[in-house]
Amino acid sequence: MNFLAFDTSTETLSIAVSSGATVLEHTGSGGAQASAALIPAIQDLLARARLQLADLAAIAFGRGPGSFTGLRTAAAVAQGLGFGASVPVLAIDTLMAVAEEAYGLAGATQVVAVLDARMDEVYVAAYEKVGSRWRTQQAPALSLPQDVQVPAGWTLAGNALEVHAQGLPAAAQRVAALPTARALLRLAPAELATGASHDAAAALPLYIRDKVAQTTEERAADRARKELLRGAAGGRPT
Repeated sequence: MNFLAFDTSTETLSIAVSSGATVLEHTGSGGAQASAALIPAIQDLLARARLQLADLAAIAFGRGPGSFTGLRTAAAVAQGLGFGASVPVLAIDTLMAVAEEAYGLAGATQVVAVLDARMDEVYVAAYEKVGSRWRTQQAPALSLPQDVQVPAGWTLAGNALEVHAQGLPAAAQRVAALPTARALLRLAPAELATGASHDAAAALPLYIRDKVAQTTEERAADRARKELLRGAAGGRPT
């Protein structure tokens, strides 16, 4: 089957198209630039693969958690393309894509996925691979780095390892991994086979944090709260 997948939840824009056994990829700058670059890059990959949107079995995108702007961009593009071509859409957790990337890079089958959420926090979820699918052991949530729980023998994976290297707990292995489009492509067939696809209008982002911006007073209160938590935890840095 043919699939289109893309993720704009981090500072890296990742797009991939599978045409049978052939996979074409594009990587670029995400963030604010993703909204302008995403559709032209998709069109270019489809043309190189000699595919039309109607030839796709499904369109998969990283639904979050992640950058608010990036998630809105990905959902809007998936909805527009899916609706226009009558192609089902797969909204896949970005943290599950991190787990799948860690599996591809290091063979990890028990993964605590962590993405940088900024504001001294991380997005975290835990997954265990059973057969061809990932079983969610901890649903995506927002956490302080030092509060992340990693069971013995599990792998810690994600881009938060670079930003919060000292604050995160020890793990059997650490894998720097992003929610790549190639990982989404590998997840897509099983997700489609088990009925996880949506009509385009129902493909929505997953927001964990309720708000992006804080007032000056809220930021000060939040810093004070985190300093107290750090002190209670023995002064471990985040």
